[in-house]
Amino acid sequence: MNEIIPIACDHAGYELKQLVINYLKDAGFDVKDFGTFSSDSCDYPDFAHQLGSAVNRGEFSRGIVICGSGNGVQMTVNKYPNVRCALCWNIEIAHLARQHNDANVLSLPARFIPADLAIKIVDEFLNTPFEGGRHQRRVEKISQLL
Repeated sequence: MNEIIPIACDHAGYELKQLVINYLKDAGFDVKDFGTFSSDSCDYPDFAHQLGSAVNRGEFSRGIVICGSGNGVQMTVNKYPNVRCALCWNIEIAHLARQHNDANVLSLPARFIPADLAIKIVDEFLNTPFEGGRHQRRVEKISQLL
């Protein structure tokens, strides 16, 4: 059985989401699409909350969210204690988010990166392992509120 990657977006991320879904399927992943399902104006939390909640519950090990800036969806999913969402606008940031921070959700800024770069970022995010070691202690502190 193939790993299922959940994905969610708002209207600004719809076109890029469709391209990412095609890439994921071509790469052998199954996809759970939480929407939105058109480029009609909508509210990003309606879709990001669904993905964040599902990752938080352990239904999926990782996911992808997309909006115009990447910030709104990232802020929404990061409300969940078991979600570590990283806003990535280049390949190196995606690599480090996985390697050092064990990010389990990728946020893409659809209005600020070209589609070909977004696909490279997704690929890097999905194929970079968490390094662990000294980073494990730091990741464990992320959810420890003062």
